[in-house]
Formats: sequence, structure tokens, C-alpha cells
Amino acid sequence: MNPQHFDILIVGAGLAGIGTACQLSQRFPGKSLALLERRAAIGGTWDLFTYPGIRSDSDMFTYGYQFRPWHSSTVLAEGATIRQYIEETAREFGVDKKIRFGLKITQADWSNDDQLWTLTAQHETSGEIRHYSCEFLFMCSGYFNHDAGYLPAFPGEDQFRGVRVHPQHWPADLDYTDKTVVVIGSGATAVTLVPAMANQVRHITMLQRSPSYIVSIPATDSITDVLRKFLPDSAVFRFARQRNLWKMRALYLASKRWPTFTRGLILSLVKKQIGNEVDMKHFSPNYAPWDQRVCAVPDNDLFQVVKSGKADIVTDQIDTFTQTGIRLKSGQELQADIIVTATGLQVQMLGGMQLSINGQAQVLKNHLIYKGVLVQNIPNFAYVFGHANTPWTLKTDMAASYLCRLLEHMQKNNETVFVARTNRECETDTSILGQFSSGYIQRGNDMLPRQGNEYPWQITHHLGKDKKIFLKDPIEDQWLKFS
Repeated sequence: MNPQHFDILIVGAGLAGIGTACQLSQRFPGKSLALLERRAAIGGTWDLFTYPGIRSDSDMFTYGYQFRPWHSSTVLAEGATIRQYIEETAREFGVDKKIRFGLKITQADWSNDDQLWTLTAQHETSGEIRHYSCEFLFMCSGYFNHDAGYLPAFPGEDQFRGVRVHPQHWPADLDYTDKTVVVIGSGATAVTLVPAMANQVRHITMLQRSPSYIVSIPATDSITDVLRKFLPDSAVFRFARQRNLWKMRALYLASKRWPTFTRGLILSLVKKQIGNEVDMKHFSPNYAPWDQRVCAVPDNDLFQVVKSGKADIVTDQIDTFTQTGIRLKSGQELQADIIVTATGLQVQMLGGMQLSINGQAQVLKNHLIYKGVLVQNIPNFAYVFGHANTPWTLKTDMAASYLCRLLEHMQKNNETVFVARTNRECETDTSILGQFSSGYIQRGNDMLPRQGNEYPWQITHHLGKDKKIFLKDPIEDQWLKFS
């Protein structure tokens, strides 16, 4: 084995991986850096998902990189546009030339003797096994399984004679024109699919076991359009970003402090859009706002297609699939030519890679997370992970900046190894996403790293606090050890 060596390896060339690589390559032009990406293209999630209407569910002024603002008044952008934005960012900063595509990382082992990570990868097209080594390993691979989405077993599913698809692997040749479609689910994917397909199908039904909170936001930012006539783009988009951050944070804090009031406000806005023709039970969750992620739709598109009769929402449980559709517990039958199972994601950490230290396997759920980015007792390793209650990039941008500060500190002090250590007194059994009750998080809870009950081992899910932790707090403290 003769591994190809780099100072820094980043796993993943999606939103977080490209953003992290851009910052590191700018701050450390003398260090060798490569990104290892399983797919054949840049984009991660935005290259994987191609279902109708695929778009962001966060506004792009905050979802875009802070170091390369989103220069468009479109608020919720289409998936292809987001992928293009990531690709353009990679080219602008020269990191597109640092990506090795088509590599599935199967093993990463740290050697205390060599003070190096050694990675084993399979080039999936050729089957060739390749090896890489590095001083620093930064994971930007997200937290869900790209091979398969979550698909529960449905009674009688083999009886159904129509077409069944999962949005994570949408067939390019699927023709749903003039078909009757049932979309199973109530999350961001379902509320995107229904209005996107409604004008081409005969009829479409969103079948949900329980509702989600849904808020409408403008498809384009009219304030930004006006300001661009008078102010430089940099000022306009900085203002748009701060304005949207404030609104987003205000909604989240209000939801936590005054859940009954916030619930009433959200539901009253929905009621205003759908009127008396649609039963509000389909939009009234049995949990408080932000116990699960709130879904955003542009310009009331979901409410409009439901109100018009092109689509409807059914809240019920599945009794069984039939040859021609789905029979519900209530006895109602839904006819379907196509059933779309928008049933969510499967959590997978590290892209399925096996992590070890000196040949001893490491299980992430047995480790705490330090400052939301370093992993307890694992040297020269970071997991760049976003917030669950704000756009992903807000935290990954700051985490990358923190890693730059960390490496600068080590360079200045001639240090080669860092590791975060603590005793077990602050450990809890709460995962890093344990505050949220979404189904995919609860299903994958045992795979996620843990968090502690105090700083710096506690996940804040708070933008202001994380900004201080990542960008201002001293690098050195009693928990982070250098050698």
C-alpha cells in the first residue's frame, strides 16, 4: 500500500464540503488539499435529488455562502440552480480541480505512531481500491444514506399494480401526465411535489398520517429588487441576509417561548389562504412549532392547488395497498396510477465509512461533540454539521472558519495533533439532534454522536451563541489538547 498523501482531506463535495474547501484553500494556500466525493459531480444533495419541483426549503440569502452571496432575488431556488451555484463557487475558488470523484470511502484509520489518517476507498466504476493519507480529516458527508431513502413496509404493497417511486431515486423517464397520483408524506418533499405535479396530473392527493406546520414565503424578494436600483449588490444582499436571519430567529424563539401563540399565528395564516373549503385539521399538527422542522412553500402554491381542487389532502392511516391504490383505516379508498412514497430519509453517519484509531473501531454514538464540530477522543478529525433549525450553511460556514482558526493556532505553535477530551461527568444520552422529534431523527438517534449538558459539549442550535463559539472564543481551553 502506497497511499497518496495530502495535508488535508475533505470527504464530500456538496454544500458543506465545497464551502469548507474554499475557506481552507484561501487561508492555507501552501497546504495540499483534496476532496473525495462518491458521486460523479459536485453538489451532494442537490445532485442526488431530481424529483419534480426540487428546491430549497430555506431562503437562499441565508442558505448561500457568506463568503459568496446569493445574487438573485429568488428566495426558494430550484435544485438545479443551487447545484450550479455550488459548482460556480468551486470553480471561482479553484477547488473544483482538487476533487477526486467516484470514490466510496470504506475505512479511515488514525495511527498514533505515524500521526496520520489512512483512508481506503473504492472507485465504484472500476472497482479499484485506492488509498489516501492525511494529517487532518474533515467529514462533510451529511447525515443521510444516499443509497436508499426510508421506506416503511406497507401492508399489501405487493398487490399494487401501478408505479411506486421514492423521491430520492426519481426515474428520469416517469410520465405522470394525466395520471392519478398519491403522495405519501407531509414533510418538505411532499409539500414540494404536490404543487409541482398538480397541473399535469389528473388528480393528486397528499396522504399524511399527521400534519406538518406549513408557512408561505414570497417566491421573490421584492425589497431586494427595489434596493438593487439604488445600492451596490454587496450592501443589498448583506441587508437581505441579516433581515431574513432576524425573521427566522424570531419565529424560532417565539415558537419556543410562546408555542400556543405561535401555533395560532401560523394556523391563522393558513386559514386565510385556504378559506372554508378545506378542513383545517389537515394543517393542524399535534405538536408545538419547531418540535419538528417547519415547512416553507413559495407564494402559497400548496394552498392554492388544494383550494382549487387540483389536489387534496387526506389525513388518515393506511390499512392496506390494493391492486388499484390504497385503502385507509377509515374505509376510504384512494385510487392511484402512481404512488410516491415521500417517507423521508435514513440516517447514516460518515457516509457508511468505518472509523478506527490504531485499528480499533470507533462508534460515533459513544462520543461527545466538542463545540459542535470536533469529536471527543478522535485526533485531527472534524465533522462539519449544520443546524437543524436554521439553514445548513449558516453553521457549516462558521465551523469551517473555526477549523481555519484551529489550524492557524497549531501552525503558529508548531503543533501537529489536536484532540478534544473530557471526563464523563457532563455526558447525556441526548444526541446532537435530540431536541427535535422528526421521524428520521428519532429512527437514527442511535447512530448520532451525543452531546453534553454544558459548554462546550452542548449543542446550542443558537446562531448567536455559535457565532461567538466558532469565531471569537479562544482556541485553547482545558478540553482541547495539543501535542
